[in-house]
Amino acid sequence: MFCIIFALTLALSSVSALKIGAFNIQAFGDSKMSKPEVSSIIMKILPRYDIVLIQEVRDTDLSAVETMMEELNSNCEEPQYSYVVSDTLGRDAYKERYLFVYRSDKVTVQDSYHYHDHNLYTGEDTFSREPFVVHFNCPKTVIKDFVLVPLHSAPKDAVREIDALYDVYRDVLDKWQTDNIIFLGDFNAGCNYVTESDWDNIRLHTCEDFLWLIPHDVDTTVGKTHCAYD
Repeated sequence: MFCIIFALTLALSSVSALKIGAFNIQAFGDSKMSKPEVSSIIMKILPRYDIVLIQEVRDTDLSAVETMMEELNSNCEEPQYSYVVSDTLGRDAYKERYLFVYRSDKVTVQDSYHYHDHNLYTGEDTFSREPFVVHFNCPKTVIKDFVLVPLHSAPKDAVREIDALYDVYRDVLDKWQTDNIIFLGDFNAGCNYVTESDWDNIRLHTCEDFLWLIPHDVDTTVGKTHCAYD
C-alpha cells in the first residue's frame, strides 16, 4: 500500500487540537477493504484524525466506502464519522474520487464544490482531477470556519497543477470571502516530478501569503523512494 500522510493542528480554545490528515490509499476500493491485513491498518490510521482526506478512491458505487464507514462507526456508541465525497474525476477511463472522512461530533460541512478549470476560449483543462473544495466549521476552534482543498496531481503535470492551486485560492476567496485555506496533497511535489528549479515557477511557493508545513527534504511515502510529494 502506498500512502502519504501529514497532519496539522488548529488550536482549540482550551485543551486539545483538531487533527487534519491526507492519506493516499493507492487504488482504494473493495479489494483493499476485503483484505484484513490492509483494512486493519486503514482502521488504525483513520481514527487518529478529526478530518482525513483519502485520495485514489476507485470505488464507483461507494460500496468500499460504506464498508469502511460502518467499521469506523462500529466502535462508537453513536455514529461519529461521516463523509463527503467528490464526483468521479479524470480525463479518460481512469477515474478517482476525493473523500473526506470527518468526526461529525466535532465538525460540520458547510458547503462544497468542484473547481471548474476548463477554459471555454482556449480549451485548456489544467487539472487532471479538479480540486473538490470543502468548507468546514468547527465551533470549538479559534478559527471556526476553514476550507480544505485537495489535489492529487498528475505526476507529469505536477508543476503546472500545483501552480494552478493559486487560481483555486483566488476562487475560494471570491466565493466564500475567507483565506483560512489548507491545501492537501498528494501533489507529487518531489523527486523527478518537481525539481528544485521548478519551485520558482510555482506561485503557491513564491507567494509569501502561504506557509508550507512540510519541508522539501521530508519523505512522505512508504515506498522505496525518498520524496516529499506533499
